[in-house]
Amino acid sequence: MPSLDHLTSWHSDWKNLRVVVYGLGVSGFSVADTLAELGAQVLVLAKNAEPEYLDLLSVLGVPALVGADAEKFETALTDFAPQLVVTSPGFRPDSKPILWASNQGLPIWTDIDLAWRLRDKVGRPADWLCVTGTNGKTTTVQLATHILREAGLRAEACGNIGLPILDCIRNEVGYDVLVVELSSFQLHYLGEIKPFASVILNLDLDHLDWHGSLDAYKAAKGKVYENVEAACVFNANDEVTIRLVEQADVQEGARAIGFTLGFPAASNVGYTDGMLVDNAYSPNRSNKEIECLAEITDIENIGVVTKHLLQNIAAASALVRAFGVPASAISRGVSTFRLDAHRIEVVLEDSGICWVDDSKATNPHAASASLSSFHSVVWIVGGLLKGVDITPLVAENHKRLKAAIVIGVDRSAVLAALADKAPGVPVVEIGSGEDVMARAVAAANGFAASGDTVLLAPSSASMDQFKDYSDRGRQFADAVKALSGGTRG
Repeated sequence: MPSLDHLTSWHSDWKNLRVVVYGLGVSGFSVADTLAELGAQVLVLAKNAEPEYLDLLSVLGVPALVGADAEKFETALTDFAPQLVVTSPGFRPDSKPILWASNQGLPIWTDIDLAWRLRDKVGRPADWLCVTGTNGKTTTVQLATHILREAGLRAEACGNIGLPILDCIRNEVGYDVLVVELSSFQLHYLGEIKPFASVILNLDLDHLDWHGSLDAYKAAKGKVYENVEAACVFNANDEVTIRLVEQADVQEGARAIGFTLGFPAASNVGYTDGMLVDNAYSPNRSNKEIECLAEITDIENIGVVTKHLLQNIAAASALVRAFGVPASAISRGVSTFRLDAHRIEVVLEDSGICWVDDSKATNPHAASASLSSFHSVVWIVGGLLKGVDITPLVAENHKRLKAAIVIGVDRSAVLAALADKAPGVPVVEIGSGEDVMARAVAAANGFAASGDTVLLAPSSASMDQFKDYSDRGRQFADAVKALSGGTRG
């Protein structure tokens, strides 16, 4: 395996390093663009690509193998003789290109690894606050970034969301702090980074088809705590995150900071008497004085107040407190923050029925957070289950289900779970074909009455019948509004 130990800085000699880049999405293009700027020799291999990116690569003088041409990758890569692979997390560990690189003894990085090495391009490198978990990553990253900006800091959300992280480190003005969302896929490939602080929000069954086992999934998530400088923030109500923080090899002096829905013990952030409070960083904590960070009335401005949302707010607050953010900035940040679309979003309230879009609930853990927030639910569920068993979710929530509308290619597994754990619940199966969501909404309308919530919380990925979870949510909202303008108008 070639040694790349000398490549630790933007100012290292990257010229003529032969690098193959797997993937040509937003992050893949940023990798190729950055390496070309550094003078490396780059070859891109991608399953598919936008014409815009191919045109830009042509301008940069970077060759690419795309689609059918990519099937000939072994010959092309052998001729190219790469010294490094930088992969999109979309390439599974058992994919042919990754196995080829492993068999060649090549180092395999992601854009995160590359950005860590190049972070000194503009003055003092920004500190990194890293966020992972099965659910809530994006909300936590966005809120933490919003609060940091309220504190007067130059902050940016990046990694698995927001700007490509390499675009951030190439920004000529620079940042004080980057809030980096990391998926389990990115963490699987991740080498050594040294975050200022990191948080694991929660851990539950997800992406088992990609990782191969729950243990491998947990191990990938746990890497976010390695080498942390100041604080490992963990979910005090989640035994797995507690164990992972206990096992982490951190820098000397790093603290373990918990977040909880209840009254916070020492070194925790939590809730009491309608307030988000800090018992970890309060300047008077030696005198057992807790500090108020936000009022519950501030949180109510964000949207539907769920257990999941409260946990995300506590986690984001604990993370930014590690960076020295004052309580006043957290209060301002929470009161002015708004959730992205498709996250427990009320689409319509009509005739006493509340129609809620939580298309972002792509796994059972997220769907459970939605279901537990409502008392009588007509549930639209199904899609790509990603190897996860939905039965425990149905068992946990069957008493609140008025009916279930089942969509998606993995319908049989969902139908079996409902038959086993919710036998008295009426079920409608929506077959494949056009207007899946319109048909599902119409079926839900047949069961819903005043006091009910029609909830799109699919507990599944969306790519079987929709472009992505946003497309699924938009189609739900469109169908609901069309229905309201018709039969309910």
